Amino acid sequence: MLSRRVKSSAATDKVAPKTDETGVPVASSMFAAVLGIGAVSAAAYIVEDATASSVPPFHPKSQRFDQSSFLGRFSKMLLACDPRLLFYTEAQVREAQKLLESYKDQDSSMDRALWEAQRIVNAALHPDTGEVIPRPFRMSGYVPYNGPICVAMVASTSTPALLFWSWTNQSQNALVNYFNRNASSPMSNETLAKSYAAAVGSALLVAFGLASFIQKKYPPAQAKALLRWVAFPSAVIASSLNCYIVRSPEIESGVPLQDSNGNIVLEGATSQIAARRGVESTTASRAILQAPVYFLPPALLSMGPLSRLVATKPSLSVPLTTFLVLTAFGLGLPATVAIFPQISEIPVKDLEERYHHSRDPVTQQPYTTLFYNKGL
Repeated sequence: MLSRRVKSSAATDKVAPKTDETGVPVASSMFAAVLGIGAVSAAAYIVEDATASSVPPFHPKSQRFDQSSFLGRFSKMLLACDPRLLFYTEAQVREAQKLLESYKDQDSSMDRALWEAQRIVNAALHPDTGEVIPRPFRMSGYVPYNGPICVAMVASTSTPALLFWSWTNQSQNALVNYFNRNASSPMSNETLAKSYAAAVGSALLVAFGLASFIQKKYPPAQAKALLRWVAFPSAVIASSLNCYIVRSPEIESGVPLQDSNGNIVLEGATSQIAARRGVESTTASRAILQAPVYFLPPALLSMGPLSRLVATKPSLSVPLTTFLVLTAFGLGLPATVAIFPQISEIPVKDLEERYHHSRDPVTQQPYTTLFYNKGL
């Protein structure tokens, strides 16, 4: 009898998935995260390869994709969020930068290579400062670096663990917002520190304050049911506050305006009206991003083959959720950013008085529309 029990235990050890003390399959969840990152990279590869034969002639101030359409903006952002861009070293980025500088010496056979070089440079260097963006805070690093944090949040069941990983998540969000802001108007270190503290503090207050209120207000069974609906509104509010507070110093300092050729209008002047529009549109895109992340995975898991698979193998629930969340996040991010053009236009009549009489220096015609970089 003892021999049978030993053999049975040994057999169970061979087939049981590795879990932590909470019973979460950590290894398979991490593998699912890698697959989710791979799915986003595969989508970017497919879009780049499918459009390779129809790339327009390269020019540093033009666009590979039509930015007047959502599909064009989505394609551009999907390629910008491609995790494979993280593998390029700074030396390779600088080489790509040199290739761009010599674009006038290249013939049409180099158009695709030049567009790719521009993609590599834009992914690693800030467009306003030219400084290298740390990998965890690049748009291409959003999914891979946020992936382990998502898995840790899924695996956390204690309040201290949830607080720690939520703080980590919101800190990363704040730094991504900061490193991808419109940096043409400088901010003091004191302003940045206050913005960060306010953004992360308010985000955590919203996320856990609402949950604590429900747990205290309602009986355990009812509270547990209600808590299922807390994640989405708290994430929308937290992410929106995070983005708005970190980017809000731009509103006070303003952003420079450009003409249709990318030339600065009124050198040294900035527009607070354009800055506010840029911050508000970016904040809106961060709020909308939560919808595919929170609604798509549970919807897919509740229907068809995936529903039956989870019913027969409950241990696959967390890995499948991890894969779907990362894929939805990786595709939802460029989709929501693409709602608003990065180089946005604004009618001159809606701007400050000093811009109302500005003229094109070549044609001497008054401007009717100007442009600004809203950031990402």
